[in-house]
Amino acid sequence: MGRFVRGLVPLIVGSAIIAGCSSPPAQDAETEETTVSPTAERIPLWDNGVPGFEERRDIPEISQDWWTKQINDPSIHFYAADEALANGSAVLIMPGGAHQELVTTTEGHDVAAWFAQRGVAAFVLYYRLAREEGAPWDIEDARQDAERAMRLIRARAGELGANPDAVGVVGFSAGGELARMTLFSPSVPPEGEGDAVDQGDAAPDFGIIVFSGPMKGDVENMGPESPPVLLSTAADDECCSQPTIDIFMALRAAGAPAELHVYQEGGHAYNMGEATELVSLQNWPGTIEDWMVDRGFMNRAAMSR
Repeated sequence: MGRFVRGLVPLIVGSAIIAGCSSPPAQDAETEETTVSPTAERIPLWDNGVPGFEERRDIPEISQDWWTKQINDPSIHFYAADEALANGSAVLIMPGGAHQELVTTTEGHDVAAWFAQRGVAAFVLYYRLAREEGAPWDIEDARQDAERAMRLIRARAGELGANPDAVGVVGFSAGGELARMTLFSPSVPPEGEGDAVDQGDAAPDFGIIVFSGPMKGDVENMGPESPPVLLSTAADDECCSQPTIDIFMALRAAGAPAELHVYQEGGHAYNMGEATELVSLQNWPGTIEDWMVDRGFMNRAAMSR
């Protein structure tokens, strides 16, 4: 499989979707150190912590209900692909959370398990939070984490069961912003002096952007050779429908391969359709399967419908 799937005609899907910006409600509970599914392997992006910030490596992450905060030792959490269905494709999943927290359940580990069950190696990115109160990070740090993760997956592709020419990004809300920057903006300088991993390619081979926020890089490169992108939003999403539509319109104007699904209703954070009574959104994951199968990133046998 080549670096990008070429020759795809940009698609416009006529169904309309937009949703309201509401995060899952916070619940009263004691905070605790982050725990993850035993099926996930945690891989730090740097062995000794972020270069220049090594002293922050051992500050514990904090999780409560559906979120995780206090990311000082960024990492990826690896879900191995079902070997019977795998074809080498992999996804780096970027949860949302307004850059103040990470929705590591329904926009992270649950999504990774879904992909892995369908033969796609999946990695949940725990990236530094630019808007978390008291944190020393900015959006460039989050971008460094995303790019480092892409390079690390490719550097270890053999042991992780990934084809380095078939590694995509999946982003929700704020994670959609980060996915957009990783897909279309020039790379940012790596932390510290850089190492062998930082010499690798950080450009994704495809992207799935779900109800993205409006933030983007200062420079975007879009054109016929851009990686193919699937976009999804709901028309009643007050914060994130228009930014998602705007991404599609920019891609379409540039002749880039893109497909947009806009649902009439669904609000913000419908994720993988796990908590909605709307049948159209319950079937949204099937659209991901269709799109990936059509582009060779998922085996047809993995389709659930």
